[in-house]
Amino acid sequence: MSSQPPTNSRRLHPNIWFLTIGSLLTDISSEMLTNLIPLFLYNVLGVQTSIIGLIDGIAETTASLVKIYSGVLSDRLGKRKLLTVAGYALSTISKPFLYFAVTWEWVLGVRFSDRVGKGIRTAPRDALLAGSAKTDQRGFAFGLHRAGDTAGAFVGLGIAGLILWLTQAGVANLERRTFQIVVLASIIPAVLAVLVLALGVREVESEYRDNHNLPTLRWKSFDRRFRAFVIVVIIFTLGNSSDSFIILRGQNRGMSVLQIIGMLMTFNAVYALLAGPLGSLSDRVGRRKLMLAGWTIYGLVYLGFALSHTGAEIWILFGFYGIYYALTEGVAKALVADIVPQEQRGTAYGVFNAAIGFSALPASVIAGVLWQYINPSAPFIFGAGLSLLAGFLLITWVK
Repeated sequence: MSSQPPTNSRRLHPNIWFLTIGSLLTDISSEMLTNLIPLFLYNVLGVQTSIIGLIDGIAETTASLVKIYSGVLSDRLGKRKLLTVAGYALSTISKPFLYFAVTWEWVLGVRFSDRVGKGIRTAPRDALLAGSAKTDQRGFAFGLHRAGDTAGAFVGLGIAGLILWLTQAGVANLERRTFQIVVLASIIPAVLAVLVLALGVREVESEYRDNHNLPTLRWKSFDRRFRAFVIVVIIFTLGNSSDSFIILRGQNRGMSVLQIIGMLMTFNAVYALLAGPLGSLSDRVGRRKLMLAGWTIYGLVYLGFALSHTGAEIWILFGFYGIYYALTEGVAKALVADIVPQEQRGTAYGVFNAAIGFSALPASVIAGVLWQYINPSAPFIFGAGLSLLAGFLLITWVK
């Protein structure tokens, strides 16, 4: 791992900029909807939290299955762009159907299609990003990408908040008419993202392969450090349920829909501002230290969610939650690139992202059951405990 950050961000490969812009536009679209979906299910359709957790879990597990094979396919083809663009396009096509949703099964169908698109694009995109970055730029490149992604979320939430203010200011619960307007508005940036990626991104020549020594989807074929890291991430993720439960926790503590949007914007502002600098810091001091710091903050924040009594406390804690994301999301992917050879990265990112997604199903179902049958604090206490365990294992297992 290099000890120097990039000295000039303009020297980054153009792919990194186009992938960042594409993610920014996609998240403008996605975040207008994603954080309103649990409120739509809960407020408009009257769905129980256990079903909301099931929907999130099934959606993420679906994406996980696709991520594995999409990653393997991108390694075998040696071409990442086609799968990346196709995945973004499928997610874009699925979004308008939320306008017509009248049952939770309908929402599940849309989420299923959207997550298939995410599954197709994620591993090839991450491998393309890693292949486009110099060795001493990986942390910065992934951090920049996460910053762009999160800045898009900030803008998307701002647009959703404006629509909420114009259509139902002062109303505590989300209304169907407002949700449908947000769905229509989300289509434009999603389409623009696909165009930017299709026209701007280029394959990295060094990633083309011949038909010899093609990567295989065998667990033992990976570096033991990668295998240990994946296991530790699975343990952590089992306590990292869908953020839908944090949103519901905020509403449970008296926050209006508009206030929840403001809380989410605070989170994304913190995340976007810190992701690039902290990614660059990981190039100098190492990935494990930042991962450990992030998981420690996560555990403390989740404990805070469990003990909170007011919406203001939830809002403040959610701001600190953005620090956890900035410390871990891009850094974890840079760590994968450090310990996996280039020709195996698509497969490795597929396995890594799939492991997180597979764990999301039991995590969200467990959280929904704990919330409904014990109390709303229980999912957060459970998550805090597993984060501390994962941090200990990260120190002792992943060298």
